[in-house]
Amino acid sequence: MTDRGEKRIALVTGATGVIGKAIAERIATTPGFEVVLLCRDATKAEAAVTEIRERTGNAGVSHEIVDLSRRASIAELAMRWQGPVHVLVNNAAITARQRSETPEGIELQFATNVLGYFRMIQAFRDRLAAAAPSRVVNVASYWAGGLHLRDLEFRLRHYDNDSAYRQSKQADRMLTVAFAERLRGDGIDVNACHPGDLSSTLSRNLGFGGHETPEQAADTPAWLATDPGLTGETGRYYERRRVTTCRFGSDADAVDALFQACEGYD
Repeated sequence: MTDRGEKRIALVTGATGVIGKAIAERIATTPGFEVVLLCRDATKAEAAVTEIRERTGNAGVSHEIVDLSRRASIAELAMRWQGPVHVLVNNAAITARQRSETPEGIELQFATNVLGYFRMIQAFRDRLAAAAPSRVVNVASYWAGGLHLRDLEFRLRHYDNDSAYRQSKQADRMLTVAFAERLRGDGIDVNACHPGDLSSTLSRNLGFGGHETPEQAADTPAWLATDPGLTGETGRYYERRRVTTCRFGSDADAVDALFQACEGYD
């Protein structure tokens, strides 16, 4: 991987999914940006890169392979990375219908949807700080709630994918506040958002449809990633480009407890 010079570099996780690919494409249309798709499946990643290059005319679109549910995979990506990172879009998420665990023994949805966000920010913190002003966009959801700090992996509760997903999105919104406070001095803005509502594998696994296009769903996260007027805005939660009060992020004790719990996995 080579140093990409003066271009602004955006990393987008889960970029072969419907929303992730649309976010990556929208960023690729922004002058001065190069986009790196972070994906698990090389075949899908190569196809997405080709499609986005053709649709945007931006040759600066590439991919890297990483499994966001695995600490070692994220660490390996960070170790081989060269050059700056100006934007990190944490978007990758799953909604496994049955409870399963990673080879590390962590419930898969929590490992991907929560620890994946946490570990990516930690792994690329120095790169983001070196490229400041920089930003992190956490794709969360308004479909959030039910976080149980003593049972983050559904070892005590009955697992169902809807409850696990809602918990993970609450956690993402809380971690946004936690990281915004910790990274403010590094010149890294951290914000969360609800994307639009569209039909995707994830939404169908939760029993939902969707009425918006991928482009509409990607609008708010891509705007948070690229709009220069947002520099300095941090620790906020957005829906449809509007700041929305997040009751989860206002509980400072719970936010700190969640951050410490995530730290405990590393």
